[in-house]
Amino acid sequence: MRYPDRDWNAREMHNDATSQRPARLTVGIVGPGRVGSVLGMALSRAGHHVVASTALSQASRDRVEQRLPTARIAEPTEVLEQADLVLLCVPDDTLGPLVQGLVNTGAPVAGTLLAHTSGSHGITVLEPATAAGALPLALHPVQTFTGRMEDLQRLSSCTFGVTAPESLRPIAEALVVEMGAEPVWIEEQARGLYHAALASGANHLVTLVADSAELLRTAGVDEPGRMLGPLLGAALDNALRLGIDGLSGPVVRGDADTVARHLTELRQNSPDAVASYVALARRTADRALAAGHLKPTDAEQLLDVLRDPT
Repeated sequence: MRYPDRDWNAREMHNDATSQRPARLTVGIVGPGRVGSVLGMALSRAGHHVVASTALSQASRDRVEQRLPTARIAEPTEVLEQADLVLLCVPDDTLGPLVQGLVNTGAPVAGTLLAHTSGSHGITVLEPATAAGALPLALHPVQTFTGRMEDLQRLSSCTFGVTAPESLRPIAEALVVEMGAEPVWIEEQARGLYHAALASGANHLVTLVADSAELLRTAGVDEPGRMLGPLLGAALDNALRLGIDGLSGPVVRGDADTVARHLTELRQNSPDAVASYVALARRTADRALAAGHLKPTDAEQLLDVLRDPT
């Protein structure tokens, strides 16, 4: 059922102890991948009704059948025709063309809550649909999605970066709460920096861990994960609680000779890792020096080693 003139009241959406019968929405999903299928499951678990989803590949069809059994597979325009809330769960670079394409083909966006899950975009990317009457929301789950069922459980411990017009903010935040997560408001102009911060932390962390594991295997460690788990878990905990005050290791101690030996070993065993080691060691030294944890004289010797890693 369409609601082009519906008065979307945030109180209808609020699902707490005093709200016995919150408004239920029909939900459509464009892009039922790792993210879209999990959010569809979370909304279904909250009592909303997932009625339609796109599915371009057989893998997508299988995912819809397994995770969204109440959804009918349909074209994007048909999904919009059937749903009060439509999730656009597509890659960042295809989101803008998708929105423009929907509007150009006359998709019925007026009165529809149109939400995307992109981290780097706010609601500006939805402007063509907003101009046609859509109600824009940016709901970005701050979580990595593996495609496994534990993704759904992880929603309960994650946050969403939320951006919306002020009038729709209560609805956007209520939807996130209903999915079991915590909404965090991000201003439209801050979305790019917000996403850069998340990508730098999460994506680069995976690369660093993969590099460390590979080097340990080269050093003869059969199960590097067992060795790295406690160490990296403690380091992450320290960083989150203490910031740069949680730093340890040869850089913060000013052990220039140790760092030089590291570079020698890396050049011999993993030349591709030298550049990232040097860049991160320099950044670590800069932050340690600024925080007063590294003496200027030690920093000078350390940076001499890092200045010409070859």
